[in-house]
Amino acid sequence: MWQRFTLFDLRVIGHYLGTLSLFFGLLMLVPFATAVCYQEWQPAARYFFSAGLVMAIGAALRFLRVESGRLNRRQALAITGTAWLVLAFFASIPLYQSGHFLTYSDALFEAVSGLTTTGASVLTDMDHLSNADNMFRFIMHFLGGLGLIVVALTVGLLGRQSSASLYNSEARSEHVVPNVVQTARFILRITLTVVAAATVLIGIALLVIGMEPARAWIQAFWLSVSGFVTGGFAPMAQSVLYYHCAPLEFILMVLMIMGSISFVLHSELWRGRIMPFFHDIETRTMFLWIGAMTVVFTASLAATQLASDLPTLLRRGLFMVVSSFTTTGFQVITSNQLSTVLSSGAFLSLALLMSVGGATDSTAGGIKFMRLGVIFKSVVSTVKEALAPESARVVVSYNHLGRRVLAPSTVKTAMTVFILYVVIYVMGTLVGIAHGYEANEAIFESVAMTSNGGIVAGLVTPGMPVSLELFYMLQMWAGRLEFVTLLALLVEVIASVMPRNRLGMRS
Repeated sequence: MWQRFTLFDLRVIGHYLGTLSLFFGLLMLVPFATAVCYQEWQPAARYFFSAGLVMAIGAALRFLRVESGRLNRRQALAITGTAWLVLAFFASIPLYQSGHFLTYSDALFEAVSGLTTTGASVLTDMDHLSNADNMFRFIMHFLGGLGLIVVALTVGLLGRQSSASLYNSEARSEHVVPNVVQTARFILRITLTVVAAATVLIGIALLVIGMEPARAWIQAFWLSVSGFVTGGFAPMAQSVLYYHCAPLEFILMVLMIMGSISFVLHSELWRGRIMPFFHDIETRTMFLWIGAMTVVFTASLAATQLASDLPTLLRRGLFMVVSSFTTTGFQVITSNQLSTVLSSGAFLSLALLMSVGGATDSTAGGIKFMRLGVIFKSVVSTVKEALAPESARVVVSYNHLGRRVLAPSTVKTAMTVFILYVVIYVMGTLVGIAHGYEANEAIFESVAMTSNGGIVAGLVTPGMPVSLELFYMLQMWAGRLEFVTLLALLVEVIASVMPRNRLGMRS
């Protein structure tokens, strides 16, 4: 039986959306402060106005429900699903007013891409974007990479009674510690530590190549945030290629890999437990998958004119492999080179890497190593059952924070999400082809949007067809929430607007 949203449900959802909106409005004061520091008065006025508008709307929404209480799962799913859209609309306000977007839909696309950490950009004249606007882009990455709910729980905005429901609704299934709020704070603590250390290292690298200090340190911070949360935005139009700095590329590769590792496994390493990390099914799946795909990509890349010598081959090839499988989206080759210089084998290898992505409960997108490992174990179980005597009971186990027996429910969940990803990959490809693009490029772009990968081959451009842009925004939204929250929200909305007699016939 499909349940409708009641008026009480809508009041509760509106109240929590108001809380998140108030917080987002406060975050807009960071680019405002940046604008003041750099004497960028026009951006300062934009962000001051936007912050005030968003906080006023948030305050009004909070009055929809004054008393606090425990959220049920339906309300939590609705809050999480709609929050990503509502905040994207708010973020598009100052972005569109910057004058760096051809259409409003481009500004909304940039906001969705930033919050979902996809990292695909449709900015015009990015190299002359204000520091305030750039700061806002990377704040969106920081917020979206850790998760809107995780950040809100960390600062105590949503209350302890509702924390578990909201945390699980944001495509997070495991806790570092039993308490959800403490888990959120641990995630934030690791992120801030890694970003601070990376900012120092990248800042030094940029100073060495001759960048002025003020610019070097702020760009170092932006690149550190984007790298660890596997976002993909860069302050320059040529992405990482702009810097032509091998030490910087090495630091970013380490940073991206760290961001693609589960925070649960980070906690094991944090506590000095190294062996559980290497025995984990996700780690082993990662090594096998990345090793095989690196060989395939490098062999394909060797046949192209892009890598005419071994150092260039290793440097550019390895960076693109890491950027793809972590779904970050940093590039050391141009979008034009992706589709015209790379061989079709190397081109599609990057798409395959993005499609799988990184680890569960990390900042990476894609299908995830855990699901790939579970599906492989399921295949092993099926083969064993076929070869075993009829009276034998086949048990297949795997390591993930201890020894676990492969359960049918685990396989079912992994296969469901896997199939949903493949279906959306195919749908996005067909939409791209319907707009007149080549199949290879349509496949690549569809995978990049759904996996929140961000490496683009030329379909995502300023002024792109609105219908294609809207579908890509839907893909980014669905991929970030890993479908379950989105599908549950859509079912609830359909049930709420459908006449009761038709709803009764279908139930």
